[in-house]
Amino acid sequence: MSLSLVITLLNNVTVNVALPELSKELGADNTELQWIMDAYVIVFGGLLLVMGAFGDRFGRKHALLVGLAIVGLVSALTAQYATTSEQVIGARALMGLGAALVMPATLSVIVVVFPPEERGKAVGIWVGMAGVGAPIGLLVGGWAVENFDWRAVFWINPPIIALAMVLSILLVPNSRDIAGSPMDPIGGALSVGALGFVLFAIIEGPSLGWRSVEVLALGAMGVVLSFLFVWWERKTEHPMLPIDFFQNRGFSLGLIAISLAFFVMFSFMFTQMLHFQLVRERSALEAALRFLPLPLGLMPSAANSDRLCERFGSNNVVSFGLAVIGTAMLIFTTVGVGTPYWTLAVIFFMIGVGMGLTMAPSTTMVMGAIPHDKAGVGSATNDASREVGGAFGIAIVGSAVNEIYQNEMVVPSGLETQSALVSESFPAAIRIGNELLSQGNIIGIELIENAQYAFVEGMTGAATISALVAFVNSILVKLYMPKA
Repeated sequence: MSLSLVITLLNNVTVNVALPELSKELGADNTELQWIMDAYVIVFGGLLLVMGAFGDRFGRKHALLVGLAIVGLVSALTAQYATTSEQVIGARALMGLGAALVMPATLSVIVVVFPPEERGKAVGIWVGMAGVGAPIGLLVGGWAVENFDWRAVFWINPPIIALAMVLSILLVPNSRDIAGSPMDPIGGALSVGALGFVLFAIIEGPSLGWRSVEVLALGAMGVVLSFLFVWWERKTEHPMLPIDFFQNRGFSLGLIAISLAFFVMFSFMFTQMLHFQLVRERSALEAALRFLPLPLGLMPSAANSDRLCERFGSNNVVSFGLAVIGTAMLIFTTVGVGTPYWTLAVIFFMIGVGMGLTMAPSTTMVMGAIPHDKAGVGSATNDASREVGGAFGIAIVGSAVNEIYQNEMVVPSGLETQSALVSESFPAAIRIGNELLSQGNIIGIELIENAQYAFVEGMTGAATISALVAFVNSILVKLYMPKA
């Protein structure tokens, strides 16, 4: 299950490292590159609830194997035959469909198979693997692109997926809703629309503008469909996601804690890839290696969080974990261009420890609040909260970074014709600065230094938002989450 889980999360980020190669080889423009990233996230996030329900109804092992097969086959075909950006976008969307089958199945199988006394430990290991998926994805993607080309990012999947499928066939027992409750097609369609439109609006907000007609329309559509989904689930005889689950404080607070923790983690990782590559001038692989303290902190804290919860109570452990994350982000606000890496390593490690202490008990509480026949949907709800929280984090913190960058950026005299571009885009400023240096124009040095300073100011300034989110979340959990 852990191997299958890592594959779905790894695919979320590996392609990000290959974007420059895709741009050069396939001639993809900025919009197409954005869609190569977003197609996977939107389809994956939009279909989670439906695919979780599919696993509950027809068998979680079957859902797992079908999802793995889709991801593996599409990856191989893309690596071998893709020649246009449109084909890669379509492939990423299909891979999102497969991942939406896999991810809820992994957690629901674990919850159903392990007895109550071992479940907390098993969920902790699942959470640990979920937390290392993205850093491993950056590392593997950076290695593949640096040593081969963009196609290697897709060739990574088939052999690992083949191993996961063989092990699943041999080791994983099948489980399903023994009552055989019918599917809820209307609820499913409403959930796909609600999650899809909300994610689309969040992702497009920073580029189109939060007050643009397109983003407001997409967001409004997502909100309307969300209300319709809740109304329908309350009304129908066999709801896909019984709304009564949300009356359980453990379920609701667990989802909120997970969502806001990923708000911080995803936004932090997003800014750090730019920081290491464009400010500290590291390669993609070297940048990814510098993320390793995060999973080194996350895995042991997640795997052992069940013992801490037995002794101190789940609410206290989760609250402390969130406070550790908030403290790390406060320390991060003091970082400058010349701050030594060991300081950043400590911050990464603290965030990893905090994430492990937050995610594992919260996930256990969410899954413990629902009956086994709805384990797939419960797992999907858990996963959806993570996706929405992470998307919000990248969008909101990314917008704050850009806003501060634009205010702090000083364009050197002589670059008036390119002032708008370098003031609005940090990567563009670095690219133009390097072009000027290659032409022997020393203004390039001043441009790069000014841009790096402005970006670091934006990055550390926006970290205040993440710290505030973590501390508020910590207080909420302390006051309202059940102890067990």
